[in-house]
Amino acid sequence: MQLGTRWTAGATPPAAVPAELHPQIAAVEASLAGASPMPRWTLTWLERRPVAELDTGVIVTIDAGGAVVVRHDVDDEFA
Repeated sequence: MQLGTRWTAGATPPAAVPAELHPQIAAVEASLAGASPMPRWTLTWLERRPVAELDTGVIVTIDAGGAVVVRHDVDDEFA
């Protein structure tokens, strides 16, 4: 795993965040309206794929097939 960067939800994602993730990141952030303080995103790279994880556990990534996927880290517990 390679650490990327962190940024606050609602801010423009850093240049290191692939453009393909931006629409889904924005959709997740839309559900946070009024949150205080705003959670932060962490971008990492796993197996050469970007993984943007919000402090709340929401994950936006690109799967092996190239599709952008949004899930919550608790989803893994039941897979």
